[in-house]
Amino acid sequence: MSMSNMETPVAEGSEGVVIPDAECCGMHETCEKDSLLAAVSKDVEYYDDEELDRFRGIASDEFLPPEIEEFRYVLYTMREDEVAGWVRSLQLRQVELPDELKDEVFLIIGERRQ
Repeated sequence: MSMSNMETPVAEGSEGVVIPDAECCGMHETCEKDSLLAAVSKDVEYYDDEELDRFRGIASDEFLPPEIEEFRYVLYTMREDEVAGWVRSLQLRQVELPDELKDEVFLIIGERRQ
């Protein structure tokens, strides 16, 4: 994994998405430490997915089936505990997650929180 510093806004449409963390204090409705919206860190962490940067600027509902499969491949080749960080990385890189994968991603993140 490589790291680079980028200062970019959080992608629109990410309201309510929270990174699950075993170290969360549990004292807040939304973990302040790990909220995807908190944007505490502007450091971008790549998940062997640098090729997805070419989709920067494409709306989440405009991906073609082969492009969606590229995202799906990355999603299902990472550890479940990396998924929330990956979504955060995509947001920082201004790469939207295809609509067709959002339910799958939220299911994985939700299962990790339970």
